[in-house]
Amino acid sequence: MTIERYLRLIAGFFVMLSVALGYWVNPAWFLFTAFVGLNLFQSAFTNWCPMMTLLRKVGV
Repeated sequence: MTIERYLRLIAGFFVMLSVALGYWVNPAWFLFTAFVGLNLFQSAFTNWCPMMTLLRKVGV
């Protein structure tokens, strides 16, 4: 699996998890959903994502 596919998998997991937590636990978790979306948005323009840096450091 490529690093881009791992990134999409992790981002999708975080979005789904934070939506579920926001619905069932506390609506403040929707802020994490917004953070993930904002991070994906900025990475489209800057071609830099903190998760990609982390994935490269662990050897993906």
